Amino acid sequence: MHIPEQKIEEIRSAVDIVDLVSQYVPLRKRGKNYIGLCPFHSEKTPSFSVSSDKQIYHCFGCHNGGNLFKFLMEYKKISYVEAVQEAAAFVGIVVEYESYKKSSADVSETELLFDINYEVARFYSDNLLSRPEGEVARRYFDNRKIKLTSLRAFGLGFAPQRDGTIRFIQEKKLSMERAIQLGIVGKSSNGSLFDRFNGRIIFPLFSPNGRVIGFAGRLIEDNPQAGKYVNSPESKIYYKGKTLYGLSFAKEEIRKKDQAIVVEGYMDLISLYQSGIKNVVAASGTAFTDDQAILLSRYTKNTVLTFDADSAGVQAALRSIEVLLKKDFNVNILSLPKGEDPDSYIRKVGAAEFIKLVANAQHFLEFQAQSFQKQGLFDDPVKTSDAIRQLVKSIALVSDDLKRNLLIKSIANKFSLREMLIEAEMDKVLKNSLPPKAPPPAGPAKQSGSLAQRVEVKSEKLLGSEIDIIKLLLEGKKKITDLIFANVTHDDFVHEQTRRAFALISDVIREIGTTGVSSLVDHIADEELQKFIVNISFEKYKLSDRWEEYGQSFETNVSEKAVFDCIKNIKMFKLEREHAILLNELNKAKTADEIYELMFQIDAVAKQKKDLDNNSPQTQNLIS
Repeated sequence: MHIPEQKIEEIRSAVDIVDLVSQYVPLRKRGKNYIGLCPFHSEKTPSFSVSSDKQIYHCFGCHNGGNLFKFLMEYKKISYVEAVQEAAAFVGIVVEYESYKKSSADVSETELLFDINYEVARFYSDNLLSRPEGEVARRYFDNRKIKLTSLRAFGLGFAPQRDGTIRFIQEKKLSMERAIQLGIVGKSSNGSLFDRFNGRIIFPLFSPNGRVIGFAGRLIEDNPQAGKYVNSPESKIYYKGKTLYGLSFAKEEIRKKDQAIVVEGYMDLISLYQSGIKNVVAASGTAFTDDQAILLSRYTKNTVLTFDADSAGVQAALRSIEVLLKKDFNVNILSLPKGEDPDSYIRKVGAAEFIKLVANAQHFLEFQAQSFQKQGLFDDPVKTSDAIRQLVKSIALVSDDLKRNLLIKSIANKFSLREMLIEAEMDKVLKNSLPPKAPPPAGPAKQSGSLAQRVEVKSEKLLGSEIDIIKLLLEGKKKITDLIFANVTHDDFVHEQTRRAFALISDVIREIGTTGVSSLVDHIADEELQKFIVNISFEKYKLSDRWEEYGQSFETNVSEKAVFDCIKNIKMFKLEREHAILLNELNKAKTADEIYELMFQIDAVAKQKKDLDNNSPQTQNLIS
């Protein structure tokens, strides 16, 4: 069962986001929008803005933003379905549900996947909390001192033995094909179905805004014939390297404390959280990825890594240090006694002692040096020099010059070395990290290089045109939308973020026929793109100066001539890049046939550029 898209649109249309948000945040009118103090981070000057016209909110301080459902999810820490129900209750609309077989064509693929995960997560949770077959899992959590409130808060569950999950999916008339795609159900080579999480305790995995994106299933008793964990495969809504377990629960506390404690396992996180230490996320047993670091950086730049004291844990910590330093994090390491993990240790000593450990966590450089010492790398002059070089490589990842100089001084003092020696070694590392310079081209390539420089200079102007095109799509005017789609594809975009945004908006428009930004954000799984689209919908991004020539703004009707200006800039940039590539290839050509063919192509591109530049009849045909 799910809430039909038409009912969601009815609720969205009936609720004014200003009325709803003002129930929780005092707002006052400023211009067209309403402003107030952001509820998602501490501030004294209002940077939180709500648009009645666009039915979205955005904070220019912490960059939290979205529609009315997203606000309720973030503010109340509830799921998407619960947010829709709350919004409906706010205006007295009765929520109706229907089965998937009735309306799957009207529901986006992403929403169908989210809804299946949500229904299965509830099934697993009910199975743990209230059914006889969940008794074995209840005893397990009781032995691990996990409270009932934590079982409910984290949605923990138990997958029944045999084919209970498959029967549930069939009874609920959920899509078995999508359940297989999500990794809830497996399919053997002979076509038979099986429950992938059979007899395991379940940890639902959540997106930063609290939606179920996948599952991790753990064996209750170790079995050499089966892996300890079974995880959901990556899907349209779940990317392991971009997910941090517990972030949806911890993000506000992380912002408040301006610090994130990073642990390895799910149970580590839950034990800390229920003990009152809530600024904690789990890397799920792996070293940090670049995407996880970027995700965490939205909330803090200060981390305390807590990994097991065994060799695998130390290596994971060292790899994570490198990733986090590259993203400008301040990194400390919390070392636990041998044989302990955060779960066992906090149960043994309590929250107060654990908080003391966090406060006294080692600086990453001290941790690395201690690790090398335990490996015996300081017992031999050759090994010592290699170890010091490794420490210098880590310091080189720190972008702040002052911090880097202080760390250099620290190494020099620790090993009784002259700072100049360390600085010289640092210079070598930094020099080797720079990309090699391309040799200067000769002959015709000089012309190509000059053109490439002109293309680079125009890149900023191009970004403005790409953003304008996306803003025009978000306005939802069909004539303008059709004009854009007739002339532009995502391959015409140069900048990664605008290219991805254009492709996603195009897919949503073709799938559900809507471009209003309030509706659109419900169909975006990528939170970074969601924020980007909400951000450019506010006044922070002004229209490019050229629009004044046409007397246009996004608040008035936009002429085809003005739209064409954006399209023209994007297409001209693409032609200039193509021209530069052909000139470069001409310089490398060796045979007369190759030269003739390339000159023919260059001439054709040059003609297209001239037509586009002169706004000739041929060019006008592009947008007819």
